[in-house]
Amino acid sequence: MAVSVRMDPLMEKELEQAAKRRGITKSQFIIEAVERALGRNHPGELYLKVMQEMADYRVGQPADTVVPREPNVQKAALREKLRAKHDQESADYAQTLALRQTGSAV
Repeated sequence: MAVSVRMDPLMEKELEQAAKRRGITKSQFIIEAVERALGRNHPGELYLKVMQEMADYRVGQPADTVVPREPNVQKAALREKLRAKHDQESADYAQTLALRQTGSAV
């Protein structure tokens, strides 16, 4: 079913940027947001499930020779990815605020 939504041009730009960062379409982004709002999508639970399944997975190694990784290495990698994502989102937000200020001054 098709649904049409009207939104502020700046909000649409934010939507485009957020969807692009995640590598999905604007429609997919909106659908996920609606699912979360309706309580149908729990990304935290999905993340934990995937992390548990992938914790011991190694490409090219038989399952009986898997050596678990150090938890600190995983934490550091995750922390770095989250920090990079936060920095990107902060930069996008600052850009959006700057656009809003120049838009209201015109």
